[in-house]
Formats: sequence, structure tokens, C-alpha cells
Amino acid sequence: MSDRVRTLHERAIEEINSGRPAVGARLLREALKLGEASPSRTARMLGTLAAAEVSRGGTDRALELLDEAERVVAPEDRHLLLSQRALVFMMSGRLDDALVLFDDTILRLRRTDQKAALARVLLNRGMLHQIAGRVRLALQDLDQCAQLGSALGPDDGMPRTVAKAVHGRGQCRVLTGDIPGALRDFDIAAEVYADQGQGMLAVLAGDRARALLAAGLPTEAATELDTFLRQVPELRMGHEHAEAELTMARARLAAGDPGEALRWARRARLHFRRRRNETWAGVAELVALRAEFAAGRTTGRVARAASRLAERLRSLGLPNDADEAALLAARVFIARGAPAEARAELAGRDRPGAPLANRLLRRLALAELGSASGDQRRAFAEARAGLALLREHRARFGSLDLQTGTTSLGGELARAGLAAALDNGKPEVVYRWLERSRAQAFRFPPVRTPADEHTVDAVAELRQLSLDVRAAELRGAQDQEALRRARQLEREIRAKGWRTDGAGERHVEVGFAEVKAELADADSVMVIFLASGDRLLAEVIGADRAELLGLGETATVFEAIARLRSDLDAACGRRLPGALEHVIRTSIRRQLATLSEHLLDPLARVIGDRNVVLVPTGGLSAMPWGLLDRLRGRPVTVTPSPSSWVSAKRVIRPPGSVLLVSGPNLDHASAEVNRLARLYPDSTVLDGTDATVANALREVSRSTLVHFASHGHHEQENVLFSRLDLVDGPLMAHDVHQLAAVPDHVVLSSCDVGQAVVRTGDEILGFTAALLYSGSRTVVSSVARVDDQASVDVMTAYHHALTRGVPPGKALADATETESLMPFVCHGWGG
Repeated sequence: MSDRVRTLHERAIEEINSGRPAVGARLLREALKLGEASPSRTARMLGTLAAAEVSRGGTDRALELLDEAERVVAPEDRHLLLSQRALVFMMSGRLDDALVLFDDTILRLRRTDQKAALARVLLNRGMLHQIAGRVRLALQDLDQCAQLGSALGPDDGMPRTVAKAVHGRGQCRVLTGDIPGALRDFDIAAEVYADQGQGMLAVLAGDRARALLAAGLPTEAATELDTFLRQVPELRMGHEHAEAELTMARARLAAGDPGEALRWARRARLHFRRRRNETWAGVAELVALRAEFAAGRTTGRVARAASRLAERLRSLGLPNDADEAALLAARVFIARGAPAEARAELAGRDRPGAPLANRLLRRLALAELGSASGDQRRAFAEARAGLALLREHRARFGSLDLQTGTTSLGGELARAGLAAALDNGKPEVVYRWLERSRAQAFRFPPVRTPADEHTVDAVAELRQLSLDVRAAELRGAQDQEALRRARQLEREIRAKGWRTDGAGERHVEVGFAEVKAELADADSVMVIFLASGDRLLAEVIGADRAELLGLGETATVFEAIARLRSDLDAACGRRLPGALEHVIRTSIRRQLATLSEHLLDPLARVIGDRNVVLVPTGGLSAMPWGLLDRLRGRPVTVTPSPSSWVSAKRVIRPPGSVLLVSGPNLDHASAEVNRLARLYPDSTVLDGTDATVANALREVSRSTLVHFASHGHHEQENVLFSRLDLVDGPLMAHDVHQLAAVPDHVVLSSCDVGQAVVRTGDEILGFTAALLYSGSRTVVSSVARVDDQASVDVMTAYHHALTRGVPPGKALADATETESLMPFVCHGWGG
């Protein structure tokens, strides 16, 4: 055998293991054409070529190559062909056949000293167990593979095999719900792939996407998949390409776009069938049926197809997917009013080790069946059990991003429980389900991501880029390269937080009687808004009564809020032509009248003239409540949930130091801060060149009351980087989450940083939300643009009232009463 053949074979193995099967196949064909290999080497090359061909979609050709190899293989090398045939079976969906051959191969190899070969076969069998949902067995094989590979060392080509085992462990962790652990494993594998397997980095992008999808972040998952799909044509990974399309279908479905989900699922199914992989084609069919159900197609055809598919997937060795199909069939039957058929599909219990998504789906289907059958107790019990599973799952996450994203996994469960509560009609029951269905991330103590050198450098670079972008804007230009690099850094910084484990703790939910008692103590009434169908409802809770009231149409209210905020932004601090100003002012009055009619008029009888605590839903989080006539001059506090309000109310902190900060490029910032400094003679003032991010963060962490007079920016697309402008760059929501301590009371006299992105379950994200999550008791901020000059007088009046002991809510109401367009809101605790 020539050295040329040996070199070509070794290069081919390297290319295939690095995720480039097309290149590997070309090298093997070149080596075989030379005709200089021994029978043993020829058999090995044919087996390797079979693996390359099946990776590219040529299952039949791969089996032909293995048959050819069988004719020349030496008896002592037969186990290698068994392993290759098992791999072909696995990649073509014949999982049971593959397992038999893997088991046989591993038994043979354990009798030899071929440790490297044994490690690789254990890796492949571990992958098979993972695909079939047998996580415990998968982890056993992957751990053994990693131990063998680590003992053998780099001379045997083991670092990449060990990396693949760690990669596989991460895939298993996704199935068990340990997303932070999975992402950490993927990082470890990526370090090796970057050096020894560039093609595998694209595969890793697909697995990261599946992890993010499991964490309830479909948009972020789609971004990872876009990266993978752009590289697939060059890498020519047929199976991985189809699998990425299938994951994209799931991402679109989770994002609420069933039409796109159906399109991607059908593409994936077509590609799997072209590869003659009926196992994966069945999984793609399942996602397509889920998309049809999400689009409202509850036909008998969908129900029967899902039921038949469950049987087929079970016969193919995919019990998790089979359970998902049966649960889908049950939900369709329930929607069609066929409870008997639904019960048949729901027979049995969760299998040991079943994925969280399936366990939640079973609870949801049983809750829906209870409601459809008039068994309200069953509906409550199943929805409650599902949400308990979700809380336990969420406690594993240290990242607020993942905590709030994960809520989407239980969104339908929460809605099912709340719908049953509304049917029940008792205020106490409705309250309990409202508390279970919103702002759950506030129930967990904040976990700060450990600072590492890379993240510190990335944050520093991002601050500088923000200054560059701002400088370009002031010149009337855009620095596109700086913007592109800034978005890349934001993604990296955000992703770092995803890898942080949760504390596992949880704050107790505050009961109905406790809320009533605290409201009586505060002489307040609480209004909890919720959406039901196309209308808004409000549960009003006072010291002596509670009732549920119908309000206006959701679409009308949210549209009026959007128009109002747009009008406020247009009118803010500008000298407009008289006619245009008249149009805008008229529109503002019209939107406020619409909002009063649909939101407050139905509540007037029950809220009376008491202080008001508001718990918004959806678009109501952007509402400037103090502009409504019925609330003008009245203390109004906005809180994420009743439990959050009670927790803030019960916190008692002694008075402490005051920090006053003014930002750049704001005409009245210094005047505002200097005026406030006269009210607080012992305060720390950061103005001009002293108002740096480092100085501000140092002083913020040891101050009780902080006032920022600076430009603010709410980042709708990446709320972690909503920010306040300081002299050397932005102070971001990300920085707030890293603080060991936050002020009790923060005032942000800047534009629109009171806004929030609202996720499923009324989970909020933004600069104001970051302070509340981190422990600030009261945050005063604006939900629209602010007239800088007018805000100086408002803020002076506000702080003057605070120094006299007036509670924040009352102080803000008095300070803004004569300013008709001041969109400041008191968040958290208002006194």
C-alpha cells in the first residue's frame, strides 16, 4: 500500500470528523481509484466512504459500499464495518437496527485493546440513545467515551472525540431542561471545534438553537439557525440541513407564526424523505400537524393523522415524539367536542424521563379536558400541577432573559387555569390564577453573572462604540460598521448570562387576604387588568370588597395607547406650527377620552377617590396613567403583580445617601441636578466629566436615593441594553443586573426608559424593570418623551415633597398635576 493512499484516507477521516463529508468523500474516491490499497485498508476506506455518503443523503449508496466492503474485510476488522453499518442505519432513521449492531460492536471491542475505536462507537451509540430520548443511557455512553478519550490523549486523535461527547452531553441536558449546563457544554466543545473541526461549529449552532428554543427564546433560536443554514450549502450536510429546517419550524411555531412553521416543516419532511429517512420525516410531519392545530384547524383529519402518527413514531423507536403526537390528537379531539376519543389518547402517565415540554403538554390537555367536561376541579388541578413543574424548571436559570422567556412554555397552561377561574367567577379564585399567570420572574432572587475578562472587555468596547455611533448621529450620519459590531457584542454579552445557574429559591406568593389587608393599611384599591378574548377585564380589590368588571375592547385600548405615545413624542419640547400643534393636541385629547371611556369609566364606581395600585397587562405597561382626568392629582402606582407590590410595601429601609447624576447633551441636566443638590446638602453630585459610568455604578451601589438627569433610550429589540447616556458612554440595564446592591428609590427624568418589552405572562424587560428585578423599591420613570425644561420644575417639586416625607406616589401626583403632558409613572411602591 502506498503512502499516498494512507495519507488520503487519513485526510478524508479528518475532513469527515471536522464536518466536511463532501471533501472527505472526494479524497476517498481518489484513494480507491489508485488501486494500491490492501484488502484491509480497502474495506476501511469503503466503510469510511459509506459514512460520508450517508451524511450527504446517499443512504442506498452507503449500504452498497458496506456490502462491497464485507467481501474484502478481514475477520479481525469486521467490528469496524458493523459500527459503520450501525451509523448508516442510525442516520437513516433505522434506530432499532442500529442499536443491535452498536451493541454487538461494543461487545467485540471490549474484548480487544482498541480503546480509540471503542470510544468512537460509544459516542455513536450515545447519540442514538439521545435521539430516542433515552437520556440516562446516552449519558452513560458519552461519559465512558470522554473518559476513554481523555486517557488516550491527543496522539490518538481523541480531543475532537471527547469534544463530541461533551457536545452530546449538552444535547442531553437540553432534554432534561438544564439549558445553562447545555450551553456551557457547547462552549467547551466549540473551543476544540474551532481548532480541529470548523464544520462542526455549524452543527453546534443548530444545537444551540434547539437549546434556546427549549428555553422559550424562539427569535434567538432562529438567529442561530440562520447562521447554520447559511453555511450548510458549502458544507453539504444533508441530514443536519433538514434537521435545522425542522428546528426552524418549531421556532416559528413558538413565535406564533404557524403559517411559516408549516412551510418549514414541509420542507424538512421533503428533505428527509428524499434521504429515505422515514423516522425523521415522521417527526417533521408531527411539527406540521402542530402548526395546523395552532392555525385553528381542528378537523377530524388532523386528529386522526396525529393519532396514526403516534403509533408510527412509537414503532420507530421515538417514544417522546409519539407521546407528543398522541397529546396533540387529544387536544384536537377536545376542541372538536369528542372527549371519549381524547381520553383514549391521554391514557397512561408521563414516562420516566419525559421531556418537560411533554409533561406540560399532558397537564394542558388534561386541564382542557376537565373544562370541556365541566370538571372544574380537574381543570384547576392539572393547570396548577403544570405551572408547578414550570416553576421548578425556571428556578434552574440565573438569567432573567431565560426566566422570562421560559414563561412562554406555560402560557397556554396559565390561560387554561385563568379561563376556568373566570368561569368560576369568585374573586378569590380569579386572584389566585392571576397571580400564577403573570410576572413570575419576580418570584426568584436575582443572580448576577460572574464577570469574566472577555465580558468585561466586550462591555467596554460596546460603550466606546455607543459613543462612536452617537457622534456619527450628531453629524447627521450613521456608522454602519460600529452598529454591526455593537449588535454582535450585545449578543455575546447577553448569551453569557444564559449560562448562569439559578439559585433554586423562590419567594412565596402573597394570598388574597394578605393583599386586602395591605390595601386597607395603605388606603388603596388595586386594579388587576387582564385580557379575555377580545376584551379587557379588571379585578378590583379593596379592603372590603372585590369584583370583576368588564372593560373595553383590547384592540381599541392598545391602539389608543400607541397613538397617544406617538402624539406625546411629537409634541414634546418642540415649537410646532400652530395648525400642526392643534392637530396633535386634539389627537391627544381624543386618545385620552377613548382610554378613559374604555378603561376607567367602568371602574369609577368601585375605585372612588382612593389611591390606586395598577397591575397592567400587555400594552397597558406603556400607559401614562397620570394624564387621565380621573387619575390626575391622585397617587397611582404601577406594579408587575400584587405579590411584587406587597413585597415592596413591607420592605423598610432607613434613609441613606443621595446621588445626583447629570448626563451629557441635555441642556437642563446640570441645572436640574444643581437645583436638587440644594434640597439634599449632603448628596453626592456627578456632573460634567465626573459623570462617568464607573463613578455612577460605584455610587449607585451604596446610595438609597438616586436621581439621573440624562438622555435615556429604550431598546425594543434588545432590552438588556436599554440605557442612560453618561459622559463616557451608556449605563445599561446589563450593568444594573450586575450590581450587588441597588438604591431603594430611583428617579429617571429621561425619555421613555419607563417602557418595557412585555413577554408572555406579563413578564417585563427594560431599564426600569431591571431596577425593580434587582431590588429597587420605587422607580419613577417616563413611558414617552419628556419636555426637558418642564421636567426641571416637576422634578424639583417632586423631590421637595420627598424631603417633607410625602410618599412617592403622592409626590409625583402633586408635582405633575399642573403639567398636562408629563408621562411619568411611579413603579413598584408609591406609598
